[in-house]
Amino acid sequence: MSPRHSNPSPRDTFHQDLPLHPATRAQSIVESIYSQSQSSETSDSTAASSIDDAHPRLLRPGLYVPTLTFFHADTEDLDLGAIAKHAVRLAQAGVAGLTTQGSNGEAVHLTHQERKLVTKATRNALDNAGYQSLPIIVGCGSQSTRETVELCREALTSGGDYALVLPPSYYKAMYKPESLVEFFEEVAGASPIPILIYNYPGAVAGIDIDSDVITQLAQHPNILGCKLTCGNTGKLGRIASAVDAVTPSEDGSGFMCMGGSADFTLQTLVVGGSGIIGGLGNIAPRACVRIIELYKAGKMDGAKKMQAIVARGDWAAISGGIVGTKSALETYYGYGGFARKPLPRPNQQEAAKYASGFKELVELEKSLS
Repeated sequence: MSPRHSNPSPRDTFHQDLPLHPATRAQSIVESIYSQSQSSETSDSTAASSIDDAHPRLLRPGLYVPTLTFFHADTEDLDLGAIAKHAVRLAQAGVAGLTTQGSNGEAVHLTHQERKLVTKATRNALDNAGYQSLPIIVGCGSQSTRETVELCREALTSGGDYALVLPPSYYKAMYKPESLVEFFEEVAGASPIPILIYNYPGAVAGIDIDSDVITQLAQHPNILGCKLTCGNTGKLGRIASAVDAVTPSEDGSGFMCMGGSADFTLQTLVVGGSGIIGGLGNIAPRACVRIIELYKAGKMDGAKKMQAIVARGDWAAISGGIVGTKSALETYYGYGGFARKPLPRPNQQEAAKYASGFKELVELEKSLS
């Protein structure tokens, strides 16, 4: 694990002892972290088998899908077969990586053991299908620094490559201005895998981490990215510029500045972002990937038209949440099932409404297959 710096250096002087080319420098940072974490995390054979010391799975610009977690309808036990099938379907669509244990993955409904099983099943499915180089980001947010670090360690031994970390919020009223900075620095300093900051005010009692704080935290050698589900593209642009974020056409510093919803994919790219971690990819991964491809190719008219359809589909996902997304997946792809209780199961009318909301997008998706 790379050492913490009590007085972080400016971005342009960061890691002066590493190679100068940004992409090579980012790879060297990750390799350093992984080589040291491997020597200290030897209790679980999965870690050794799923991480290649010489070639860690690097994050690259593009679409990352926060995968759904599937359950057997009668018992609510994990449906590992569906989890594996879904991971391979997404990989075949050309996504840059997957995220387990996110909001779409119902992490708050899972035990620690179940979280590990989901990530292991995802990693094994990808490896067996020939996608060994596809990285997995694992949601590791918790209310205490201690448990967050524990989840990061479990993510590593389950086959995860990076951790996505929400700020704690239960005791929000008691935090000092510096509490969140200290939280992320301490987690990053103790985590055996690199972390990404997850800014999602709706999930954490309205805590909205500003661009100054994220830019400050980006100087930590074990913080390699951020996900902004706040939807603030102005903030995203400020961060991307300050950290020289990697983009589909430029290596930059290697820092990943990610939008958090597919409905502003093109906007994210225009202001210098790296891509999207978006739940709509569970329904239409090819369409989401295609926006990024069109933008990179300079075909803005096509990208805008595609973005409009994706945005309309994403509104169906946002409105219906996990319940609606799983229902539409069941309708159009024959699997999906239900969320864990107490989330409701849709009736026939509700299922038809969800299907209607995604219809245009699914037709586009199938035309791209």
